[in-house]
Amino acid sequence: MDYSPEQIVGICKKEGLECVSIERIYQFIWNDKRNGGRLHHHLRSKGTRYQKRGHLKGNRGQIVGRVDIDQRPSIVERKERIGDLEIDLVIGKNHKEALLTINDRATGVLKMTKVKSKEAEVIERKTIELLQDWMLFFNTITSDNRKEFAHHKSVAKALDIDFYFAKPYHSWQRGANENLNGLVRQYFPKGIDFSPITKAQISEVENILNIRPRKRYGYKSPNQMFSAKLDSNLAVAFVT
Repeated sequence: MDYSPEQIVGICKKEGLECVSIERIYQFIWNDKRNGGRLHHHLRSKGTRYQKRGHLKGNRGQIVGRVDIDQRPSIVERKERIGDLEIDLVIGKNHKEALLTINDRATGVLKMTKVKSKEAEVIERKTIELLQDWMLFFNTITSDNRKEFAHHKSVAKALDIDFYFAKPYHSWQRGANENLNGLVRQYFPKGIDFSPITKAQISEVENILNIRPRKRYGYKSPNQMFSAKLDSNLAVAFVT
């Protein structure tokens, strides 16, 4: 099921099942790898380590009208409500095609689609298309300073959402999205050509990640967290 050793141990503890330690599971996986096994292919990193993109320096064009994350409401940091989103791109081979990933900060729920171009107008159109059925929950959306998000004003207007930008080279300000992209890379690794990837494959991975238990949620899944938050919000609205 592609669960990490930490998730396996966490779920066993939650359900009162006996289990070996996280380290012992990793030892078993590395031993299997040394003997030609494939268990490590079920780890998000496939047994390798990737350097975080935030550590790399590159050129970032100035985005006209960008609103800095310092101006974002403080409630967003607390991850208490549905509708504070983060957006990013997972880049394919030769920087040609990409996956557009959008996650809810409070629940970790992922929405994902493929884009054939990183042009700002393409990202604008796909973002609006991808988020249409979430419009009732929108509050904010935060991106990095890629030029691909240069049409942020059009996105904000079409979706009635406040658009903010993290500070350059501060990837931790979108930490939930960075971590989620790492999970996506488990299924669509660096260096592969994205052109053959189908809509069905993307939907399958999106679903897998949305039902996978997470440590940060007490080993509940993003879908479970979203449902709980939604029920809570509806209850508050009803009482009000």
